[in-house]
Amino acid sequence: MTRYHTYDAVIVGAGGAGLSAALAAGKNVKTAVVSKLYPTRSHTGTAQGGMCAALANVEDDSWEWHAFDTVKGSDFLADQDAVDIMCKEAVTAVLELERMGLPFNRTPEGRIDQRRFGGHTRDHGEAPVKRACYAADRTGHMILQTLYQQCNKEGVEFFNEFFVLDLLMVEGTCAGIIAYELATGELHVFRSRSVLFATGGYGKMFKITSNAHTLTGDGPGVVYRKGLPLEDMEFFQFHPTGLYRLGILLSEAARGEGGILRNKDGERFMENYAPTIKDLAPRDMVSRAMFSEIKAGRGAGEDNDYLLLDLTEVDPEVVEKKLPDITEFARTYLDVEPLEEGVPVVPTAHYAMGGIPTTVDAEVLRDHRAETVPGFYAAGECACVSVHGANRLGTNSLLDIVVFGRRGGLAMTEYASTHPLPDVPEDAHEHAEKWLASLMEGDNPEPVADIRETLQQEMMDKASVVRNEDSLTQARDSIGKLAERYAGTRVRDRSKVFNTELTEHIEFGYLLDMAEALVVSALARTESRGGHYRDDHEMREDEHWLKHTFITKGDGGDPSLAYKDVTLGRYTPVERKY
Repeated sequence: MTRYHTYDAVIVGAGGAGLSAALAAGKNVKTAVVSKLYPTRSHTGTAQGGMCAALANVEDDSWEWHAFDTVKGSDFLADQDAVDIMCKEAVTAVLELERMGLPFNRTPEGRIDQRRFGGHTRDHGEAPVKRACYAADRTGHMILQTLYQQCNKEGVEFFNEFFVLDLLMVEGTCAGIIAYELATGELHVFRSRSVLFATGGYGKMFKITSNAHTLTGDGPGVVYRKGLPLEDMEFFQFHPTGLYRLGILLSEAARGEGGILRNKDGERFMENYAPTIKDLAPRDMVSRAMFSEIKAGRGAGEDNDYLLLDLTEVDPEVVEKKLPDITEFARTYLDVEPLEEGVPVVPTAHYAMGGIPTTVDAEVLRDHRAETVPGFYAAGECACVSVHGANRLGTNSLLDIVVFGRRGGLAMTEYASTHPLPDVPEDAHEHAEKWLASLMEGDNPEPVADIRETLQQEMMDKASVVRNEDSLTQARDSIGKLAERYAGTRVRDRSKVFNTELTEHIEFGYLLDMAEALVVSALARTESRGGHYRDDHEMREDEHWLKHTFITKGDGGDPSLAYKDVTLGRYTPVERKY
């Protein structure tokens, strides 16, 4: 049985970007949010350290300094028109959340408190600045709860535990989505004047990741299979401080409050790599420095394969009040007492800079020539606007989702108010129906979990912090073989109610697509920039590579590449010194 729904705006994903869009649209038009999770379990809730804005509540600051840090941190690949918008609107975004009731930490005077974070400086790089607004180390959780409450207040309708399978297109215009209800196995057709994807990242392609099991690239995967492009997929950020072997994130806030990274000899090694801001250098630089220390034999432990986050010199009261989750993670998962000993950490796959290409109003681009898809929008980590370029600054992710989620919601409102409801063919659901049925026909005893484990290890070994032509070529070939194995697998569970084997099977298909897009894009970019570091092409090459990669899956299934110039502004590329 297939059910039908009609809305003016449909948002897929209930994290910070999706809820920001839903709140903006829901005040004006009939709006629905479709999410494969209950909204407050979305991955935004795991964001710890803060949301940056040049409030200047603690130290002098300006949005121009924030913009400079964002562009420089991006290794000059960010589009500066989008960066200016984000940094200008940051102050308003934070104050709006405060008025909604978000419980930020406070200064003694009652203002929103701010702390240091990696890569954020005053006076265009002269010294670190306190710019991150925070709610202990649970900032993302607080944003998620606040936005969800406001959406309910505005009458936004939620379809929780619905999994998007397809995007409905009618003569080049977005007309809605098809979703699978996990509780019943039924298909639902959502006919809508506008659709926004806010489905999050795809870090589960790597073995060691801070990403939840649900971050499998569903939204970008649907877009990629529709023949629409993805942008800058080669750039994936590894956060320096993931718990050893687990990848669970310890926020940069720990270093913002005075935590220090040390090698097995107790040396504060970041002084050798970024002498000005040391442990608060951008994440790509710190992760590479950690990789270098371990490779040089200065890692800690029996296998010399991790480094230590030292919090012992930080005021214990500050640690317990401002970093409660971080310290509890160390105690619970590694049996380490962070007030007395170093916490074992390694770089962990954390954030996708690439994704669905959009304008500054979240309109999805049809191609590298900047033509848009009418009625289709994207925001958050699944999108690429591009404000993060080759490397995202810490705390800019929560800012991105709120600013561009809201802009997307407003753009959807305007579009839905001026365009008729698209006609959707009566058989629109049949392709998805036949696809699901085919996954349950026949038998193949090989579990998808085994193929997924192989992919994650291959991506970790060959396409993570450091890459080169040989490793990327091997990864590409492995992905092709894994895709062949995956194509022959079938779902053994034929049940309708919460068939997790089916959903995990589909999710892994999207992960394969994302891995392919990353590796093919990375092979073509013969330079090092931000999160894309090749030890066979160690220099950044602005003359040839100051451009965005667009990858498209052709009719034959083979990916093709095109390029779009970076939008420059007041800041021209210079050497990144910290």
